[in-house]
Amino acid sequence: MNILLIILIIIIIALILFVISTYNGLVKSRNKVKNSWAQIEVQLNRRGDLIPNLVETVKGYASHESKVFDDVTQARSGLMNANGVQEMADADNALSQTLKSLFAVAENYPDLKANENFQSLQEQLEDTENKISYSRQFYNDTVLMYNNKCETFPSNIFANAFGFKQAEFFKAQEGSETVPKVEF
Repeated sequence: MNILLIILIIIIIALILFVISTYNGLVKSRNKVKNSWAQIEVQLNRRGDLIPNLVETVKGYASHESKVFDDVTQARSGLMNANGVQEMADADNALSQTLKSLFAVAENYPDLKANENFQSLQEQLEDTENKISYSRQFYNDTVLMYNNKCETFPSNIFANAFGFKQAEFFKAQEGSETVPKVEF
């Protein structure tokens, strides 16, 4: 009788440890998703901070290109006011498209391309774009691992029981792979 009681206690303790371990794993994964999203936001804010300086530098050389400047400013504002993964992804894609137009305008001004301030801003923006791309990829990898935990057995039982919901992937806007047509 004592052996059965000891075995039963060991099984109960093992089950409790398994539930705790699974729950903690889900919490850590969810927090990693939140952290990786925060890293995307940091890079998007950094880019947002660089854009006004870049626009002002280009304006000095190409003041008659006001539509491009307005589009970039509006897209930046849209990104800064976006909430949620999909809304931010859409705003980020719109800003990327308008920045391509801004750089296309800059190509027509050799003095601007030679300007040290413009070159520095362009390099910083390019560096930030690379960091954003990496952050998006890391975020989606983290979401994949978290979602797998929420969907696979046996952790899916605990995920449902404790209210863990799947996270959204950062998706590019449809048509964002198409190069924008810039006309002057």
